[in-house]
Amino acid sequence: MLRRLADQFETSSAAYAAANGIERDADWFLLKLQEEVGELTQAWNRLTGRGRRRERTQEELDRDLADEAADLLGHILLFARRNDIDLAAAIERKWRFQPVQTPDA
Repeated sequence: MLRRLADQFETSSAAYAAANGIERDADWFLLKLQEEVGELTQAWNRLTGRGRRRERTQEELDRDLADEAADLLGHILLFARRNDIDLAAAIERKWRFQPVQTPDA
C-alpha cells in the first residue's frame, strides 16, 4: 500500500516540478521534507492559539492542519522512494510490529 501511495505522490510531484522548472535533486527531497515540517508546525500553532489565525475560520484551520499533515506524509514517502528505503519493512522493524496472523479456515 505504501509503495502504491508513494508512486502516486511521485507522479504528482514530478509533474509539478516539470511544470515549474524545479530540479528535484537529492537535497531537494530532504529540504522539502523540512519545509513541510515547518508548515505543519505553523498550522498547529495557528490552530492552538500560538500563532496568528489570519482571520481563518475553525474549519479552515482544521483543514490546513490536515493538508499540511498530508503534505508531510507525501514528502516522507517521496524521500523514502528516492533513497530506496523500504518504508513498510523499516516501520515493522523499528516499531516491532508483529506479522498479522490470519485464522486458519
